[in-house]
Amino acid sequence: QVQMVESGGGLVQPGDSLRLSCTASGRTFTQNTMAWFRQAPGKEREFVGGIRGTLGNTFYSNSVKGRFTVSRDNAKNTVYLQMNSLKPEDTAVYYCAATSRTLIASTIGQRGEYDYWGQGTQVTVSS
Repeated sequence: QVQMVESGGGLVQPGDSLRLSCTASGRTFTQNTMAWFRQAPGKEREFVGGIRGTLGNTFYSNSVKGRFTVSRDNAKNTVYLQMNSLKPEDTAVYYCAATSRTLIASTIGQRGEYDYWGQGTQVTVSS
């Protein structure tokens, strides 16, 4: 059984940084795409950023590009989301996701492409 467990969420002030981690167990995703999504109250879950398996190239939504960085440690089966210059509009529950496939640029942001999800971790940005 595959489990994905996020950690690192919390309450921070605007301009602060935070790093989320997500560790998978039950199978490895070395060759596969992993990603982060977020869902704010009353809104749909949206793509934040993703990283492909073999080449490790990354993709980001326009709203976080230049502020957030997705990385992975295949030895630990873990994906990270480094969030800098946080804004109140970044407040949301953040979910990690993984797929058994290697996605391309046109599909990496689509929720339906992911097979496995974490339980989510709350990030609140407020002064």
